[in-house]
Amino acid sequence: MFNLYKNLIISVLILSLIGCANNEESAEDAFINDLVRAYDTAQTAVAGGNYRRAIGIFESIQSRFPFSDLSNQIQLELIYAYYKSGSAEQTIDQTEAFIRENPTHPRIDYALYIQALSYFEGDPDILEKTFRKDMNKRPPEDVEKSYSILERLVERYPASEYAADAELRMIYLRNRLAAYENIVADYYIRSGVYVAALNRAKTSLEKYNGVPNNRESIEIMIIAYEKLGMLDLATDMSLILAENYSDPTLLVDYNEVIELNLWEKIKALAPIRTKKTE
Repeated sequence: MFNLYKNLIISVLILSLIGCANNEESAEDAFINDLVRAYDTAQTAVAGGNYRRAIGIFESIQSRFPFSDLSNQIQLELIYAYYKSGSAEQTIDQTEAFIRENPTHPRIDYALYIQALSYFEGDPDILEKTFRKDMNKRPPEDVEKSYSILERLVERYPASEYAADAELRMIYLRNRLAAYENIVADYYIRSGVYVAALNRAKTSLEKYNGVPNNRESIEIMIIAYEKLGMLDLATDMSLILAENYSDPTLLVDYNEVIELNLWEKIKALAPIRTKKTE
């Protein structure tokens, strides 16, 4: 049905342009004016992983026919191609434009999903692998943005086909954010700034409750209370630690064992390409 609708619209557009077309029209313009051929060629390029070529064609179609009935679909195709090509900034710009210009479009959930993935951090880069740098020590600005967008997607579109994937990624990101707070709190402990360490660990525990890194937050709070001479509070937190983490297997490096498995599972997820608008 979509192909029939698409061909009908494109045929009308081409006929309307024939009368005003320049007789000396370049080969490139002639190619772009043949929208069916151009669109199909771009989709073939995407399927073959030639995202640069696909982007070039989609951008040309969009610039020549910005107000056509296919404009929204071209925007969605560009979002996917930008993302797959690794162009995070262009992906974010395109998704923001689509959401702003089409606030009631049925594929807003897809635009949010891809936007969040563009902020979602990937594997450690070559320097992090070489020097074994902890990814949790990265400033979490992009992590927070990704989490916020995923949260918006889940809350506004709970029935979306991307909701389950978004919730899984949010689990990882919550633990990632908690880990960063603990790293800062640990730095304060080592620097002797115990009140700041306590506040940071409490923020981690309260804001990201229910993640593996909660254990470290509690441990930091115990140390901070002890250093501040608040022994009763330190005892209370020790009881909480014992009640919630009594299994001796939890004494291993929880991040290294649990988070790695979760990350491997998330890494295997591939973005689901948008369905064409019927």
